[in-house]
Amino acid sequence: MLDEKEVTWFPSYGAEVRGGTANCTVIISDELIGSPVVRNPDMLIIMNDASLKKFLPTIKQHGLLMYDSSLIKTPHLRSDIKCEGVPATEIANLIGNTKSANMVLLGACIAKTGLFRKSHALQAVENLLPESKRNLIDHNKEAIIKGISYFENSKSKNI
Repeated sequence: MLDEKEVTWFPSYGAEVRGGTANCTVIISDELIGSPVVRNPDMLIIMNDASLKKFLPTIKQHGLLMYDSSLIKTPHLRSDIKCEGVPATEIANLIGNTKSANMVLLGACIAKTGLFRKSHALQAVENLLPESKRNLIDHNKEAIIKGISYFENSKSKNI
């Protein structure tokens, strides 16, 4: 939204949140969004083997898959999509909080796609975390920056 895009999200948290394939659909568009339902996404960010197995078949041909290569050691990937492994949990562990692995992947996504600005991602973390989680702001910001740095320092940015 800070980049003047239309944004919607549709989380799926059920019994799965206790170790299964909980997921969240996020749509970022230049146009109005008619529905939060996406059957074939342009991009997937995957954090575990169970989610990879469940959602990999849904990604569009020529889509982008970014996955946590710290946890997904032997991915069975598709040859018709672009795949980028990022050791997100390992990087998050180095900065002291493995729960920020998702933020590392967000940073890698920003570096890979240019979908939105780094400054806006950092500002959103600052503005949107509730009072009860304010202590995580610095960790999350650092994780985003580390994800960007990892990708810029070790990967090609061409899609």
